[in-house]
Amino acid sequence: MLKTKLVTISTTFMLGMGSLLAVPAVKADTIDSIKTEISEAQKELSSIQTQKADLEAQIARMEQAIKDNSVKIEETNIQMAETQAEVDRLNSEISVMEQRIASRTEILKERAVSFQENGGNISYIEVILGSKSFSDFIDRIGAVVTIVEADQGMIQDHANDKKELEEMQASVGKKLSDLTALKTELEGMQMQTEEQKAQNEALKAQLDSKESGKLADIANYQEQIAELQAAALAAANSSSASASAAQGNVNAGTTVSAGTAASTGSATPVSGSGSLSTVINAGYKYIGNSVYVFGGGRNASDIANGRFDCSGFVSWAFAQAGVKVGASTEVLKSTGTRVSASEMRPGDMVFFNTYKTDGHVGIYIGGGKFIGSQSSTGVAIADMTSGYWAQTFNGRVMRVIN
Repeated sequence: MLKTKLVTISTTFMLGMGSLLAVPAVKADTIDSIKTEISEAQKELSSIQTQKADLEAQIARMEQAIKDNSVKIEETNIQMAETQAEVDRLNSEISVMEQRIASRTEILKERAVSFQENGGNISYIEVILGSKSFSDFIDRIGAVVTIVEADQGMIQDHANDKKELEEMQASVGKKLSDLTALKTELEGMQMQTEEQKAQNEALKAQLDSKESGKLADIANYQEQIAELQAAALAAANSSSASASAAQGNVNAGTTVSAGTAASTGSATPVSGSGSLSTVINAGYKYIGNSVYVFGGGRNASDIANGRFDCSGFVSWAFAQAGVKVGASTEVLKSTGTRVSASEMRPGDMVFFNTYKTDGHVGIYIGGGKFIGSQSSTGVAIADMTSGYWAQTFNGRVMRVIN
């Protein structure tokens, strides 16, 4: 911006000097034409510099997002290491438990064989009728009761250990699976963010080149004016009338401030009324100047700087209409009333199976499109009728506002 101001001041100074010179009408017409070229070049320069400033701000947001997401990845790695240690510990306990189960199984087998060999495979009536004496009868009854009671306790312990073993294995397996899926999602998101940053930096380099070209054009125009003014000075008529006429022609030009904003395209908000319209349109201001940050959108600083994850953005959008909903996909997928995909309408929440079931959420805006915070773009409008989002849309549609 400083370079542009210097160019503007320099241009104004040189044009002002020209107003003091006696310039023939033909020269003045040429100078006016060149001044018009300078004005147009300055407008283009201002537009380029505005685009550069926007890109630089976006690149800065992405750099911070990359840092924050790297921290999250590292935290996930630590959690995975801790979970793996827990898995190893449980595997050790599982091994001991399996040995205990195997040992108990052998004992039960031996008891069964012994019971069979000693007449155990008989009914109580057979025990009574087969006894040779009263003492033999008592011995037989006592043996049966003792063995049955011992076996029942052992069998119950056996069942309890098996159940505990299955629960331990399932719990650890799910926790490790969830962390692995989260790490995969974070690494993919980080890669997309870095790719977009590289693309923005390449675009910025192109704008730098255009900016240099426009500055060179303006400098060249100024040199042309200086040459015309020098030639006019050499051939000027000394009469004050001619000098005044020339001065009026030179002063006819205007300069354009470097602060002129470039026009940029923007998405058209969905029409609507009341709170539903507010929810749908709230995020449009962040399109093109936001970034995806895992866990973002839950404090004032993140919101002010356009840092959202998918569920944080949806929660914030509904809050703009005074509607309080959760800030996680697990909560949002059960919020409101579920409707069929064929009945969905603008303002409904739509869900996608990304790194897990219902791993991504957005707000449907109509026409097969939704607005949400995507890992590769930040807040943006995406098409769910084809490509990735069509493939991952799972049909879950939740209506919060009727």
